[in-house]
Amino acid sequence: MKAKLLILATVIAATAFISAPVKANDQLAISICSYVAADSKNNLRKTLTDNRLRLRNVYDGIVCDGLPLVRHAIKHNAADAANFIISQLPGSQVAASGDIEWANSNGFGSSPIIAAIQERSAS
Repeated sequence: MKAKLLILATVIAATAFISAPVKANDQLAISICSYVAADSKNNLRKTLTDNRLRLRNVYDGIVCDGLPLVRHAIKHNAADAANFIISQLPGSQVAASGDIEWANSNGFGSSPIIAAIQERSAS
């Protein structure tokens, strides 16, 4: 009987300390998205550096308002942030992203970011 009570007390104590995990990556992604939307290249760069991240390694995991970072930048006319992002990604990834087609079909075809994408895709 004492053994059962001890096990029950242990389980209750262990579950009392378990809560829904708060992911630091979620807050980091929110910060990155807000810096892109604000066209704050310097804050974006600093956040990546402070967290020892390479954009090419985390790019696919960050979605802002349902959009990849470059499309989020196009939507918010954040040319400086977009140019930084594009410069950090491999040219093959930029070329295969479909961002130009997305921009043209969503009314952003005249964005100056499209030229940067085209230039990076060619290299």
